[in-house]
Amino acid sequence: MTPSASWTDDGRLIVNARIAIPAAELEIRATRAGGPGGQHVNTSSTRVEVVWQALDSAALSDADRVRLQARLATKLDSRGAVRVVAADTRSQSQNRELALGRLAELVRQALVVPKVRRATKPTRSSKEARLQTKKRRSAQKRDRRSRGDD
Repeated sequence: MTPSASWTDDGRLIVNARIAIPAAELEIRATRAGGPGGQHVNTSSTRVEVVWQALDSAALSDADRVRLQARLATKLDSRGAVRVVAADTRSQSQNRELALGRLAELVRQALVVPKVRRATKPTRSSKEARLQTKKRRSAQKRDRRSRGDD
């Protein structure tokens, strides 16, 4: 399921609870989509591109900008812009919503801070339980073995 775009009352694209991208920072272009479709595809500009200058955005803090640059390194162009394209439907407005939703989801996923893993030691009882299981299994296999005095 592709997420749809959510907007604030003052016209900003909601990424998460902290971040909303101002509409003025988004460059939205409609172009002709490729592929089959006959006369309709040749005359209608239904493919939508959304370009956002992520590294110059006022919506991001410095820490967010660094994290975004690291996580989206392969998706950023030389100027630090993210480009998302949607040509799924025959409707320009639906493609616009899809592209904006994809941009918000992409940024949301890139800004997730991974949980720090803390190394733990197994408890004494878990060590003992593991050793008991090994002993039981060893005894079971030993009992299955044929003895030479049979």
